Amino acid sequence: KILHHCNIKFAVLGTEESCTGDPAKRAGNEFAFMMQAIQNIQLLNEYKVKKIITGCPHCFNTLKNEYPELGGNFEVIHHTQLINQLIRKGKIQMKDGGAFKGKKITFHDPCYLGRANDVYEAPREVLEKLDSELAEMKRSKSNGLCCGAGGAQMFKEAEKGDKEINIERTEEAIELKPDFIATGCPFCNTMMTDGVKYFEKESEIKVMDIAELISNAA
Repeated sequence: KILHHCNIKFAVLGTEESCTGDPAKRAGNEFAFMMQAIQNIQLLNEYKVKKIITGCPHCFNTLKNEYPELGGNFEVIHHTQLINQLIRKGKIQMKDGGAFKGKKITFHDPCYLGRANDVYEAPREVLEKLDSELAEMKRSKSNGLCCGAGGAQMFKEAEKGDKEINIERTEEAIELKPDFIATGCPFCNTMMTDGVKYFEKESEIKVMDIAELISNAA
């Protein structure tokens, strides 16, 4: 929706698109990752792809940092970086501060966007354009806490402990009494949404990707 709004020409791989192999690699199956990656690189090179926009920090990190040694050399950009660039260029205008004026938003840093790739400011600059109050959790930026899904944890049963990681992270968000928890990662979105449901706060707190927030405000 945002790309169409800004008249940016783009294509999607559709049914030819498959996983980057990140979960397999994080879970320790290097062979499955290599097979997946090489197959993807061949496909992307066939279509002469030069630039890739990802909505997922795991894909962003893998394509950007791990594909080059396998022959996949692409310019890789996360969607929060792109949206920030488009706002700076004036291609996205907010309507009177958007529908989020006066609302309180807290941003949960995805591990593979923040600590792994030092992208902290782009998503925050975007959220500040919503004319809302941006509240930081006690653990944020380089000191952020994982949502509990990374490293292929999303796909396995929980280990013994006092509580789930996403419950602890959601508690930190709820302390701020936000109207919205903003995420920049589909894994984080799922985990934080589950956390909000656990505390039965769905009517008070909405979990939304930054792209969704901007799309609703522009």
